[in-house]
Amino acid sequence: MAGVKLAENHEAVRIAALARGIRGLSGKLKRRLREQGGVGDLTPSQTAVLLRLEKDGPATTSELARAEAMRPQSMGTVILALEGAGLVQGAPDLQDGRKTLLSLTDACRQRIGDGRAARHDWLSRTIRSRLSHQEQEQLATALNLLQRLVED
Repeated sequence: MAGVKLAENHEAVRIAALARGIRGLSGKLKRRLREQGGVGDLTPSQTAVLLRLEKDGPATTSELARAEAMRPQSMGTVILALEGAGLVQGAPDLQDGRKTLLSLTDACRQRIGDGRAARHDWLSRTIRSRLSHQEQEQLATALNLLQRLVED
């Protein structure tokens, strides 16, 4: 009976170490990719708004505030900074002229695309230069396992 408890404890410790390792590595990888993408001086809130507008399309300040769990006043500050940087533009809502729909500028779309390409190129070059063919195969297997962890 004591041997079973010891084995269960060992497994719990091993799983906790795996979880810590994945979290730590994913954070480091995210930082390295951010460095490569030329995000510049955007705050996390500004980046989240840009990505939401890219994914979901035009939205009002209130809609963005709800989606990002922010106060509308705080979102207004984020939007002003993005407009000032030429990344977001507002236009009257055709269905309700009292509302302003915010969308990405062409310059912002170009910046997002360039950043993604730079991150992809860096990661591809790094995989090619640092991992053998066999290690690349192991990485592919690990990606499949990680995908299973995040699937609903």
